[in-house]
Amino acid sequence: MKRLKSGYVSIVGKTNAGKSTLLNNILGQKIAITSRKPQTTRHRFQGIKTNGQNQIIFVDTPGFHSGQKRALNRYMNKVASNAMRGVDIVLYMVDNLRWSEEDLNRLKTISDETFVILVINKIDKLENKNQLLPYIEERSKENLFSNIIPISALKGNGVEDLVKSISEKLPSRDHLYPEDQVTDISEKFLASEVIREKCITRLGDELPYRISVGIENFSIAKKVIHIDSIIYVEKQSQKGMLIGQSGSRLKSIGTASRLELEDLLDSKVMLKIWVKVKNGWSDNESVLPSMGYDISK
Repeated sequence: MKRLKSGYVSIVGKTNAGKSTLLNNILGQKIAITSRKPQTTRHRFQGIKTNGQNQIIFVDTPGFHSGQKRALNRYMNKVASNAMRGVDIVLYMVDNLRWSEEDLNRLKTISDETFVILVINKIDKLENKNQLLPYIEERSKENLFSNIIPISALKGNGVEDLVKSISEKLPSRDHLYPEDQVTDISEKFLASEVIREKCITRLGDELPYRISVGIENFSIAKKVIHIDSIIYVEKQSQKGMLIGQSGSRLKSIGTASRLELEDLLDSKVMLKIWVKVKNGWSDNESVLPSMGYDISK
């Protein structure tokens, strides 16, 4: 009888490195929202892949943010840093062969008992493929990684090799979750994230970072899921931008959100969305818990 293996694997790296795209690819279904804009992931949650005797518990995290230090940015950096502790394996993701002193400093905080795999993402977008091997050789000299694996999370290139490398390093341990469980997030949380994703993809570069989504009601009646949600912005002018002319943008967000939620939840969904102003919420640490951010993490 083969021994059971399981372990916690944190996916960390700078914003927009492709962490959530990788997780969705490995799990074979969407549990994490994605976009090309930084700060898409704001919370820490788990994705679970069970394959035979191996159970990998992935921890998806916000990206490290080095720009403006608003309260929300500090919260996300703290969550990402804490995710590198107390796990069995850290996947440290970079994209387009980027590397900095900040990367080195973060890696030095990881325990020597933790395996660290350097994941080089977006290799499909490299203009000069000849740069990849010298980059890998340079990173190898730093003696920080148990393995270095180039991938394309979007196209799936190298992902199978990455999962194999992770599985080889899992400790012998009973499985912690049922074989068919894929994530620890609730349907209510999933609903808020889907709505936020649709806001991000339909708005400019700045406004998405001033948006948060709360779910006021999530209930089931007569086989229909009823969801009442509030999109919070920081200024009255942002509210107008989000709603759009004659409500067109908010209607587009609502329709796209409802259709995706019906697909994900396999049920008819009745979705209502309101927009409210909460002044300066993203830079007010005392307000963050009321917006769904656990600042104790």
